[in-house]
Amino acid sequence: MKGDRTRQSILDRAVDVASVEGLEGLTIGRLAEELKMSKSGLFAHFGSKEELQLAAIEAASLRYIDVVVRPALKKPRGYPRLVALCRSWLSYVQHSVFPGGCFFAAASFEFDGRPGVVRDAVAAQMSDWMAALERAIRMARDEGHVDPKLDPAQLAFELNAFFFGANFSFNLQHDAKAFERARSAIELRLEGVRTPSLKRRHQRAARR
Repeated sequence: MKGDRTRQSILDRAVDVASVEGLEGLTIGRLAEELKMSKSGLFAHFGSKEELQLAAIEAASLRYIDVVVRPALKKPRGYPRLVALCRSWLSYVQHSVFPGGCFFAAASFEFDGRPGVVRDAVAAQMSDWMAALERAIRMARDEGHVDPKLDPAQLAFELNAFFFGANFSFNLQHDAKAFERARSAIELRLEGVRTPSLKRRHQRAARR
C-alpha cells in the first residue's frame, strides 16, 4: 500500500538522521525539513516526537537484523556461526549501514542515564542483541567447539566491548586500523576458547 511505502521511506530517513544527530535530534520538524514534507503530513504517520523515536528504533532494529544477524545464520551451527556473527558486526559498521556508525551504540550512550520509554526501547534492543550473541556462544559450546566451562555471558560482554570499541575508534577518532585491531582482538579471544580438536582440524585444513 502507498501509505505503508511512504511510512517506510520516512522511517528509513529518520533512522539515518538519528544515527548522525541522535534520537533527541529527531523531531517532526527536523524530519519534515529533511524530507521536504509538511509537519501535518508527518503527524499523520507519527503523532509525536516520542512515537517517531520509537518507530525509528524499531526500523533500525530490522535493518540491523538484516545485515548483521541473518547473514551469520547461513553459516554452520557452532563456532563458524559465532565467528561469522562477529565479522558481520564489524562489516556492518565499516560499511556505514547507518551513516553515523552503530545506531544502537550511539543510542545506548545517549539514553543510558535518561529514564523513559525511549530508553527502555533502546535497552530492550540491546538485551535482544546480547541474548543473540550469548545464544551463538552457547551453541558453539553445545557443539563441542569451545571450552565446555566457558561462561557465554562473560564472552558476550567481552565481544560487545570489542565491537563498541571499534565503532568508537572508527567514527570518533577516524582510526583507519580500528577494524583490523578489533578483528585481531576478537579472533585471538575466540581462538583462545576453541577446543583442541577443533584447532587441530583447522590447522590440518590450513595446510592442505
